[in-house]
Amino acid sequence: MADYFALLEEPRRPWLDPEMLKAKFHARAATVHPDRLHCATEPEKQAANQRYAELNAAYECLRDPKERLHHLLELERGDKVDDVQKISPGTVTLFMEISQLCRETDAFLAEKARVTSPLLKVQLFERGMALTDRLNLLLQHLNGRREGLIVQMRNLNMAWESAPPFGSSTRLHVLPCSRLEHIYRDYSFLKRWTQQLQERFVQLAL
Repeated sequence: MADYFALLEEPRRPWLDPEMLKAKFHARAATVHPDRLHCATEPEKQAANQRYAELNAAYECLRDPKERLHHLLELERGDKVDDVQKISPGTVTLFMEISQLCRETDAFLAEKARVTSPLLKVQLFERGMALTDRLNLLLQHLNGRREGLIVQMRNLNMAWESAPPFGSSTRLHVLPCSRLEHIYRDYSFLKRWTQQLQERFVQLAL
């Protein structure tokens, strides 16, 4: 399993500074970027292309909190992390609220597509604005929940920074991987639900 933290010379930890990560990626990628290897031999170009692809994959993974936590858990446990299926008890009510609003929005969009009367279109416009406001409020709430999880990631950094080195028999026992997995699963659902609401938000604006 590739270690994307090692590729970008970042310490293994749940939270990474986005700007510092970006700067490290650009600094390393610049040395092997295809545009700088015009005079290189074909094997050198192939090796550089491979290196650039690896660095890009590492950056795309580590810049996304969901993918970063997934990768970190797999590195620490040495095993695949199960796909997120079960909603945590703390998000059940939120899931039901999102599902209800999505159903209402989908029904409205289907009705809107069938309407041709100018008068009915005006009435639908007002309903559409009300749905847009509700979507926007829920999106703001989800964003606040995500920010809260990011704070929790930052707070867990100390556990990784003070843990025994990788390969130590006690490392996995002292790392709060169960807590990290809980954050990962909640973040995954929040990201998925945000995408679902944003899609409907855009459709209402058309």
